[in-house]
Amino acid sequence: MGLRINQVVPDFTADTSEGQISFHDWIGDSWAILFSHPKDFTPVCTTEFGAVAQLAPEWDRRGVKVIGISVDDADSHRKWKGDIATFASAEPTFPIIADEDLAISKAYDMLPEDAYLPDGRTPNDTATVRSVYIIGPDKQLKLSMTYPMNVGRNFAEILRAVDALQMAGKHGVAAPANWEHGRDVVIPATVSDEDAKAKFGAFTTHFPYLRTTADPS
Repeated sequence: MGLRINQVVPDFTADTSEGQISFHDWIGDSWAILFSHPKDFTPVCTTEFGAVAQLAPEWDRRGVKVIGISVDDADSHRKWKGDIATFASAEPTFPIIADEDLAISKAYDMLPEDAYLPDGRTPNDTATVRSVYIIGPDKQLKLSMTYPMNVGRNFAEILRAVDALQMAGKHGVAAPANWEHGRDVVIPATVSDEDAKAKFGAFTTHFPYLRTTADPS
């Protein structure tokens, strides 16, 4: 069974490109994004790590720590970072976890239980290791996404999802489809009209179950 929303994510100790970490301690009081890859020195993954490196100011602004994971060892990760920096013109300062035995990949349900790594493995042998987990300061899973090997992740959408999660959690509202900062938000159906008026002021009733109000952030 996969990880569920609001489940405390598994803790682990692992070697990374930046030294050993204990995952929950590493998260601390921050938000965190764990994003996985099938293997080092692969084409789509290199573009993705480059995109993450380029967005460093955006992660910092949101109080988000980012960390990658791949099935190769930490030395391989450190070498790969050189290619990532060259391609993206941005230094990938975030850690990359070494998951050679698939222990973390299995704990996070990135792979089938019977997955293994044959000698001379190729990216196809770990093709399902391409997931994104957005984790709150409470160490609970807030959102997850899984992509196939032939589709690079849209990190603008991941940023938008972080914004929506942080906004909704702080203000007790919900983010509608395609929400971005400044757009109206949804008032939960569990909030009465009286309480909504007291909390948000003016709001629009589209249907009894669908009310919107200005972005409170």
